[in-house]
This record gives sequence, structure tokens and C-alpha cells, in this order.
Amino acid sequence: MKWGASEMAIWLLAVPCMVLFFWWAGRLREKAVRVFVSKQAEPEIASDHSHVRARVKRAMVTTAVFFTILALMRPQYGFRWREVKRLGLDILIALDTSNSMLAEDVLPNRLERAKLAIRDLVGKLEGDRIGLVVFSGTAFLQCPLTIDYNGFLLTLRDVDASSIPVGGTSLSNAIYTALSSYEGGKNKYKTLIIITDGEDLEGGVDRAIQKARAENVMISCVGIGSAEGDIIPLTDARGQKVFLKDSEGNVVKTRLNEETLQDIAVSTGGMYVHSTGAEFGLDLIYDEKLSGLEKEDLKSRMEKHYNERFQIPLGIALMLLLVEPLIGDKKKKHRKNIL
Repeated sequence: MKWGASEMAIWLLAVPCMVLFFWWAGRLREKAVRVFVSKQAEPEIASDHSHVRARVKRAMVTTAVFFTILALMRPQYGFRWREVKRLGLDILIALDTSNSMLAEDVLPNRLERAKLAIRDLVGKLEGDRIGLVVFSGTAFLQCPLTIDYNGFLLTLRDVDASSIPVGGTSLSNAIYTALSSYEGGKNKYKTLIIITDGEDLEGGVDRAIQKARAENVMISCVGIGSAEGDIIPLTDARGQKVFLKDSEGNVVKTRLNEETLQDIAVSTGGMYVHSTGAEFGLDLIYDEKLSGLEKEDLKSRMEKHYNERFQIPLGIALMLLLVEPLIGDKKKKHRKNIL
């Protein structure tokens, strides 16, 4: 015997509480009666009232509550083996961690807003493997493909603009690193989502797209930022807020480059979404592009499936509640035979 919802056992405390309540209510009733009727006169005045029947009715209600709670605890007895298959996609997230992602045209900044959206996406996954690539001037596999969503989120939490020591932004390196990160499985189950402001300072994107198409990897892109752009806040060695400047001392302003990201998505059969503060776009990509894809049978295993037996205590409780109103609290009157 095992319990499918043992946490409901806390409600068993209601049973002794009911017993105490009925006892307390009975004492109050006796005190109220004593105000008007003496103990000696009570049998004649309330001769038709049966204390035994009243106790039986209260006991039936209390027992019904007890068995109802047992039913809620889902008793399980006996089991059968069944095959459980885990179906899912291989989803790699390539997250831009360059300094331009610190721009605050999306609050709190582009990078932190992207991390929040990735957490929300993980909450929707059921069986899909997810991994994380971080990139700026180069790229690095931060978290291999996994179904350990908690472990993935712990890795994501530590990502910041210093995760990659090489400056710049290289979309091609992000794509190459992602392609080399897929292990096993079939190509049609692999997808890459790039989250970036679209600035590419290294080049070579066209060749990376060709390689992705050759390996049949679909790439979707989320463009974060605004076309107007924003300056990039940094913290200097003294802990003061400064703004990124170029070699000539001019403040750098980063703008969203949608054209490059649209080309990547269209060329590989993916989807491009421009992120806004309210609607980031990852949910849209998953719902409209990924959820409808055929999923790979990643793993099959035999699992015990326990038989639910909540029907038994629930049936007893219902029977008691149906019978209880039929029992009166008055004594049966015996007819005298007249000879």
C-alpha cells in the first residue's frame, strides 16, 4: 500500500477536531437544557429524544470525513508495468553576452531581460533537452543539452557580460559552437535560438548559415533592443557608472540590426521575432514554430504504474452520508396492543 498524495494526511487532524467539537457542542446543549429543565424532569419532557441515535449520527459524519480524507490521499495498491517514452526536441539557446547587451533600452537591460525570458521558456518545457551557448567575440558551451532544468537555470543565473573575456560580437562563432554541441539524435529534432541585438563585428555569418542548412538545423532569432539604439553603461574600477566609448573618445551607441537576424532565420527555416519589453518572443517561437515539430523518442523505459484505490474509501464515505439523514434522533414509539 502506498499513497499518491500523502501530503493530504495533514487534514486527518480535522477528525479529532470534529470529535472535540461534537463533545463541546453536547456539553453546551446540556447546560442550555439545565437552565429550563432539571435533570430529573428531562426524561419526561424529552422522552422521545434518543441520545444514542444522536451519537450514532455524529459518529457517521465524522467517519465519513475520515474516509473522504483517505480518498484524497489516493491509496494505491497493486501495480502494472508500462512503457514510458520521453519525446522532445534539442533546443540550444545562444545568448549574446557582449557589452552592447548592457544597454537599457529594454529594462532592466537587454541581457537580464533575456535571462528572465529564458527562465519562462524553461517553465514550459516537458521532456525537451535544452542547452546554453554564450558568445561575444567568441563562443562557449555554457551548459550542454540536458533535461535537468534546475541545473540549467543555475548555469543561466551565473551568466553576465564578463562570461566571455573576448570582446566584440561573432554570430558565426555562436552558430559553429552550437552545431558542434549536438550529440546523437536526428537532425530534424535540432533547433537553435539566438538572442542578440544583431550586431556582428567578426563576419562569416553566411558560411555559418550554409553549414547549419547542411546539417538541417533550424535557427530562430530574437532581436532585442531598439532601432534608435542606446548608450552602453559600464562600471569603472572605482565602482562609478560610465559609458562605453570608442577609440576616439566618442560614446558608443548600440542599435538593433534586424536585417542580419532575419536573413539567418529565413535561410534556415526558422522564425524571427523582435523583442519588446512586454512580449519577449521566446514563447511565440516555441508555440508557433517548435511545439508543432515532430519530437524524437529520446528515451524509453519501463515504469511501475500503481493502481488507484481511492474509490473504496470514497464509496464508504458516500454511503455513510447517504444513510445518516435516514436515521432519526427520536426514539421509536411502541404501540400497545389493545385486547
